[in-house]
Amino acid sequence: MTITEVHVRKGALTDAVLAEAPLAPLGDGEVRLAIESFSVTANNVTYAVVGDGFKYWDFFPAPEGLGIVPMWGHAQVIESRHSDIAVGERVYGYLPMASHLDVLPGRVSAGGFMDMAAHRQPMSPVYNNYTRLAADPEHDPAREAERMIFGPLFRTGFLIEYFLRGADWFGAEQLVVTSASSKTAMGLASVALQSSPQVKRIGLTSKGNVAFVEASGLYDQVVAYDDLASLPVAPSVSVDFAGNADLLARIHHHFGEALTQSVLVGATHIEARSVFGKNEPLPGPNPQLFFAPDHAVAFFKAHGAEEGGKLVAVAWREFLKAAEGTIAIERHKGLDAAREVFTTMVAGQIDPAKGIVIEP
Repeated sequence: MTITEVHVRKGALTDAVLAEAPLAPLGDGEVRLAIESFSVTANNVTYAVVGDGFKYWDFFPAPEGLGIVPMWGHAQVIESRHSDIAVGERVYGYLPMASHLDVLPGRVSAGGFMDMAAHRQPMSPVYNNYTRLAADPEHDPAREAERMIFGPLFRTGFLIEYFLRGADWFGAEQLVVTSASSKTAMGLASVALQSSPQVKRIGLTSKGNVAFVEASGLYDQVVAYDDLASLPVAPSVSVDFAGNADLLARIHHHFGEALTQSVLVGATHIEARSVFGKNEPLPGPNPQLFFAPDHAVAFFKAHGAEEGGKLVAVAWREFLKAAEGTIAIERHKGLDAAREVFTTMVAGQIDPAKGIVIEP
């Protein structure tokens, strides 16, 4: 049996090729997963852009100079040498852009397990956890595509809102979100609408995406980037998903001391992502990087796995109602399609109205 992987050149992300290799026999306690489906989103581009700095390339090793981009998706157990994991069982979690993945399950429970492979232990446990779909409160067989497309991004949005609400929104009256059409931003806006309706939600987006963002109904106001200066200067929190240093500077200069907190998440504007490379001092607070895995660990430590899972699931279902009809799901067969979609996204050609699902 062979495995097919998409190898991406780390120094030139639009350079990606398919590679095949033989699969080694499973060791004691190991399980082999056949990857059924995964989504390709701007989130995966972010994993590649910051791959070395945040160890995203380290989850699924590749030859020197190359990397395998992590994806979120579903897989089925096709071979097992673990007494508690049966062939045929389905799981959801962090997967390579590939046809198969071998894992070493540990901390096995009815709800899931951790991959205890040695090379994955230095990274956040959030990415090493696999949920067993038979006992997963978020799983809906009819909405598996939506979960792959929105789920990881929604959870980041959920954690951002939880963080801001826990700090009483830093005294802000309004939330200003860049890349408002991005799925993470929409998740944040949805949870803020549910849990913090007193905070005005303002979405910044490109002129071409204004209608799409308005149609979502998740924002109180939607403004094109060019019209940023029209926003009222009031106590505000900004959450930047774009990673565009010039845009971030404009936000800081516009709001000045009225900006009570500046949060950096992800990088959807690849061509202008050098947020930290700017030497000019910005008015207002120093931008703070939000690393979702650390916040996830803290959230589940505070609430416990079961209760925390229920809280996320309730907010997730409400988000699904809001997101209904906002995207058209496109399904593509084969890993060459995954390679093509990913490199197209890296080049900046991302249509927010499409949700891409790959079935290897």
